[in-house]
Amino acid sequence: MRRWLAIAAVALLCGGSGVACSRDRDPGSGIGDLKNAAAVPQAATAPPSVHNHSGMPMPESGTANEGTNTPGAREIVLTSEMIQRAGIQLVEARKGTATTRLHLPGVVQPNAYKNVDVTSLVAGRITQVRAELGQPVMPNEMLATVYSPELADAQTAFIQAKAARDAHGLALTRTQRLYAIGAVSREELEKMTAEATEMDRAQEVARSRLVLLGIPEDKAQRIASPADVITTFEVKAPILGVITKRSANPGLNIDPATPLFTVTDLSTVWVVADLYERDFASVGVGSPVTITTAAYPGLEVRGRINYIDPQVQAETRTAKLRAEVANSRDRLRLGMFVDVSIAGRSGRPVVIVPKTAVQMMGTQSVVFVSTGPGRFVQRAVTAGDTLGDNVAISSGLEPGDMVVAEGAFFLRAEGDRVGVR
Repeated sequence: MRRWLAIAAVALLCGGSGVACSRDRDPGSGIGDLKNAAAVPQAATAPPSVHNHSGMPMPESGTANEGTNTPGAREIVLTSEMIQRAGIQLVEARKGTATTRLHLPGVVQPNAYKNVDVTSLVAGRITQVRAELGQPVMPNEMLATVYSPELADAQTAFIQAKAARDAHGLALTRTQRLYAIGAVSREELEKMTAEATEMDRAQEVARSRLVLLGIPEDKAQRIASPADVITTFEVKAPILGVITKRSANPGLNIDPATPLFTVTDLSTVWVVADLYERDFASVGVGSPVTITTAAYPGLEVRGRINYIDPQVQAETRTAKLRAEVANSRDRLRLGMFVDVSIAGRSGRPVVIVPKTAVQMMGTQSVVFVSTGPGRFVQRAVTAGDTLGDNVAISSGLEPGDMVVAEGAFFLRAEGDRVGVR
């Protein structure tokens, strides 16, 4: 009996210890809850708020909060004082149309309507040349002198015709007086009158020839004797321009078909380029062009297309395109290669923002969009062509978004500081 009582006491003692151990491991008990609460980390506490001078709480500068404008974007929060100090200005993104632009190689050519070959009106021999290549000339400025026997012969013929008509005029006057007293017949008077008419016609032909040879009419009427005959002819510049070609030299025998000089007005020039077949639909007469050249970095000359060749060249499948542009200070020289930028007719809808609103971060273009008072979010965009002081955005913005036009660099630096991406 003593042995069985001892065994029962040991069993009761072991059972009580097991219950106590199981209570310590039970997660639903109060002790287990306290142990689990101590094991879980506490959430990050919010940064202390910044107070203004009046004691009112304000959001801390540069704190990054979850943005509500773009999924995954984080906001940059600034105080009004910081916004004013940074000079941040907002501009509304607006709708626009980005025109397609073509870039074609072109060459500068003279304006054919202001490019004149100078010849002599008379045949003869050049005795003097006063114009050099590249020399600016004024209208009616003398370029060369030609000795011309042809001109002398024409004046001599005029003098003879005029003298014969004057002599016949005296004879006709006597015949008219004799006819009045019955000393000559009417037939003789009519014959003298017909001869006078023929001589008038011959004199007029001789005078007209002098005018065609370059002698003014008033000067031709004063030619009355061999002493008045002019044997030299002055070749004069027909327009204002520059001597671009010269083939005249003293002693050269010439005729009216011999080109002596070429005078070119360089105030306007033609830019000629080849337009490919695939671009015919987007370019037409009147399309604006911008001319640039490596010789003058930063120089942009604007004009419009005034001619497109109706014939396509079989070898290149292109048509000649021509634009007339102003040539200030003669910087566009004949034969110079230039780049022709053409705005096409058709365009695609885009969003227009100022160039100052776009910031480059590596290879990505970004803008800062206002999501509320003092709140800004960085947004990646796809920037297109430059339209004056603006940029065409093809993706990443919607019309009506308020973007930062001034002070975007400050926001970029603030975003880098707080780690907003």
